[in-house]
Amino acid sequence: MIYIETWKKVLIVLVCVLSLIYSAPNLLDQATREKMAQTMPGFVPHKAVNLGLDLQGGSHLLLKVELGDVLTQRADTLAQSLRPELREQKIGYTRIAPVPNGVRVSLRADADVDKVKSIMRKLDSDLTVLVSEDGKTVEGTLSEDAMKKIADATLGQSIEIVRRRVDESGTREPVIARQGDDRIVLQLPGVDDPQRIKEILGKTAKLSFHMVDTGSSGTSLAEGGGTRTLPSADMPGVDITIFRQPILTGDMLTNAQPSFQQQGPAVSFNLNSVGARRFCDVTSKQENIGQPFAIVLDDVVISAPSIREPICGGAAQISGSFTVEETNDLALLLRAGALPAPLSVMEERTVGPSLGADSVEAGKTACLMALLFVIILSMTVYGLFGVFASVALLLNMVMIMAIMSVLQATLTLPGIAGIVLTIGLAVDANVLVFERMKEELRSGRSINSALDTAYRRALTTITDSNLTSLIAALVLFSFGTGPIKGFAVTMTIGIITSYFCSLALTRAMIVTWLHRVKPKSIPV
Repeated sequence: MIYIETWKKVLIVLVCVLSLIYSAPNLLDQATREKMAQTMPGFVPHKAVNLGLDLQGGSHLLLKVELGDVLTQRADTLAQSLRPELREQKIGYTRIAPVPNGVRVSLRADADVDKVKSIMRKLDSDLTVLVSEDGKTVEGTLSEDAMKKIADATLGQSIEIVRRRVDESGTREPVIARQGDDRIVLQLPGVDDPQRIKEILGKTAKLSFHMVDTGSSGTSLAEGGGTRTLPSADMPGVDITIFRQPILTGDMLTNAQPSFQQQGPAVSFNLNSVGARRFCDVTSKQENIGQPFAIVLDDVVISAPSIREPICGGAAQISGSFTVEETNDLALLLRAGALPAPLSVMEERTVGPSLGADSVEAGKTACLMALLFVIILSMTVYGLFGVFASVALLLNMVMIMAIMSVLQATLTLPGIAGIVLTIGLAVDANVLVFERMKEELRSGRSINSALDTAYRRALTTITDSNLTSLIAALVLFSFGTGPIKGFAVTMTIGIITSYFCSLALTRAMIVTWLHRVKPKSIPV
């Protein structure tokens, strides 16, 4: 007599019960789920499967990362860094100018070439340094590999910052993925007007604090790098001259929140230890008291208050002619961090909720029809054993939804296609076992022996079949994007649950029936 150990039975029952519990929130509406999340303990399941853009409706944006700006900025920074280095080494030069992907130095004497080459390589190890025939011009440019590395790093950082900004805006379950060498796909389920998202993403949000060049001796602390003139946001048409060397940069901020003061809305922020110490040092110097310092965001002076007293607590405020919404957005941008390069919208599409609802209904109909036909066929061909296989198939669907709810995976229209495919393939393992059982019974084996032999000999075939399918699904998930990933997710989960249901759940039901009924023959 074959049997299944008690602990295995308990485990199978526990998996089935948990699957029913964790898939149950999918039957509730969103308002009920949100109420459960607020009133019920944290361990009570309340998360449902997230619907993708094609099912829920929303917006699709294709963003381009302006990598050229990154290379230009890198060349400018390199040129600025070279000047003090050359002065320190007392190397005479006539001109330092950025060139595409690098910098060029024109020297007064060719005897300094080796020193310049050494300085360039010290400043940027990725530079390829070339010397002109007359020996008076040294040019350092980035190699193709270096530019590719910069592009990959910039794109990866941009995706992370985009994710932070979109998450901070309250958008649920966005899909953010790389496409090609310089583009990012952004899908926003449930967002039918992406204008605010585009405004948030359109700002690079590079924040810095600079002393204002008032022409007095008190601002001499900002020497090095010269000055630059920027427009003022508070006073349209007025330009403010600031020192290039920043006192603080945006990466020194640890937090930023909207707040209010007597003049109106403001943004309160906190600095890390380095920023707090530097800000304290600058504002504590007697010659800086009463001097203005500029708060610059994306090359615009948004505020230029005067230093009234030392600011040493690591906390301060940015004030100006802001609205409440502007302070909320500015705080969001500062918390998320600055983009390494500007983003531009290349393509925009909107999927209406009615179209998404039609897709959901069509997907439900396809799944139900597939289930119905498979169940009818199984019960017609294999009788009672077909009923066991059908029950396992239904629980298989429940397990798929439960796992997707727990993982907070996104269900898309191709994902529904993956579920339908899983329904069609889920009974394959049972068919192999049942057909093998028929052969063993025809050869004269007893019922228990035929069942045990059928499962044991079919195990290798079933495992190989599911393993190869799983590898294909994982490859699709790893290298695919968008719809391909949605299909691969449900297919991967479906293969795993089908394997469990076919070899564990169905067998447990058959063995339990044999022990209770003890039939003389089996209806297969």
